[in-house]
Amino acid sequence: FPLSRIMWEGPAEELNDTRNTQPALVVHSIAALRVLQSHLPDFQPAFMAGHSLGELSALIAAGSMPFPEGLRLTRARGEAMHAAGGGQGGMAAILGMDIPTLEAICQEASTADERVEIANDNCPGQVVISGHKNALARAMALAQEQGARRVVPLVVSVAAHSYLMAPAQDAFNRALEATPIQAPRVPVIGNIHAQPLRTADDVRADLHAQLTHRVRWTESVGYMLAQGVTTFVEVGTGNVLIGLVKRIDRKTTRLTCGTPEDIATLTSA
Repeated sequence: FPLSRIMWEGPAEELNDTRNTQPALVVHSIAALRVLQSHLPDFQPAFMAGHSLGELSALIAAGSMPFPEGLRLTRARGEAMHAAGGGQGGMAAILGMDIPTLEAICQEASTADERVEIANDNCPGQVVISGHKNALARAMALAQEQGARRVVPLVVSVAAHSYLMAPAQDAFNRALEATPIQAPRVPVIGNIHAQPLRTADDVRADLHAQLTHRVRWTESVGYMLAQGVTTFVEVGTGNVLIGLVKRIDRKTTRLTCGTPEDIATLTSA
């Protein structure tokens, strides 16, 4: 598929199609990393991690899968999620509420046929829930009643990281089985358990359930902090993740690597 043309020329609506957005984000992340490595050949992170889709970028960067095969797997992920977006689900950000309280709210709002669950534990006080739109509405109302600072419905077409992604996970897993995987050269902190993926089996097990399980970002950062990590470099588009790191631990050093200006700053330090 003509990804480079879409990235350079658009149109925007074609780039914003998740089947193209996901590979484009991975390409940008890996390109930024390659430029950084060309300027700083001794750059060697202690760990790598990625949030949701970013886990694939991290695994490619860590050498767990070749770039072409990793990009094909990313495309398959986007296609699977696009096909699963049947309008039944949604997502919402809940601000100012802790995980145990939200877990109880999700349990209360769920029924046998309509469930809602925590999708992203981004940082203390910022959690995303996902699931059937009826259960989601009930959970949002309960969160407001029980003191959430803000409840923000997200403009998305899929209920990512929820049980509604099971068909997408099945389709993704078929592509995963055809993808060569090896042990990462650098430990990658997996989304599901917030523990390092060190073997090919670790990687497959984590990806095999990634679309239907919670992204444990707070715990992932916490693990790296506990191992003595003090500097975090966000490679790719934007600075959302280092913003989350700041909210988890303000004492960290946080850098971005996604633009020529970022590269110049990093290499002149």
